[in-house]
Amino acid sequence: MSEFAGTWIGPGAVAGSPARVLATTRRGGVGTGTWSTFALGAPADAEDAGLSVNRRRLRCLLDLPADPAWLRQVHGTRCVELDGSEAPDEIEADAAWTAQPGVVCAVLTADCLPVALTDRNGRAVGVAHAGWRGLASGVIESLVATLPVDPAALRAWLGPAIGPAAFEIGPEVRDALMSADPGAAAAFERGAGDRWHADLCELTRRRLRALGVRQIEGGGFCTFSDPERFFSHRRTGAPTGRMATMAWLESA
Repeated sequence: MSEFAGTWIGPGAVAGSPARVLATTRRGGVGTGTWSTFALGAPADAEDAGLSVNRRRLRCLLDLPADPAWLRQVHGTRCVELDGSEAPDEIEADAAWTAQPGVVCAVLTADCLPVALTDRNGRAVGVAHAGWRGLASGVIESLVATLPVDPAALRAWLGPAIGPAAFEIGPEVRDALMSADPGAAAAFERGAGDRWHADLCELTRRRLRALGVRQIEGGGFCTFSDPERFFSHRRTGAPTGRMATMAWLESA
């Protein structure tokens, strides 16, 4: 798998497995302005994003076995199985998995946390789009429950997301996140007034560990504080691009 001018980060090849996992950065595309340069998600009428060109060049730049199966994400918990026949952007879901080699699962993010799961025995892979709404509603639980793999055999990789120093929330969001995980108080720090700072990666690690997933890697990439590499909706304060996090199984 080649790397082109910092176009992607992640483990790439997962040791001892046919699984592949990576996340794109904002480098390597044709978008301009707030979409500069490698926007893989954007409104259809955002001409400056270069979305169609970027999606076409993605497969070549990253040596993908197929075009990613793009989802229509709604901050929900639905997890779907992919077989390679899906039309892009027509499946409403926030998580996906496959057991078929050559099918590329993908989620788009620009502050929310992308989570990739791989099976140590190479039988399946999956991805989830985990913003605070998805976490509070159970998108991680949905993906782990849907994968036909013992959670103890899963490896998780956490991609780029807004870091706790930048992710300021109100008490109602903290309450929603705490309601499903009452022991998560350490994942929050007090801000000014009634505001809190939330650690999406730690909240997700807690969910994964509670489900029996023990091998958890990644995290530590802050989309907000690294404008050279990542899009960030909160930093921009305007419509901006999305990065893709992908997982697939290589053919034998």
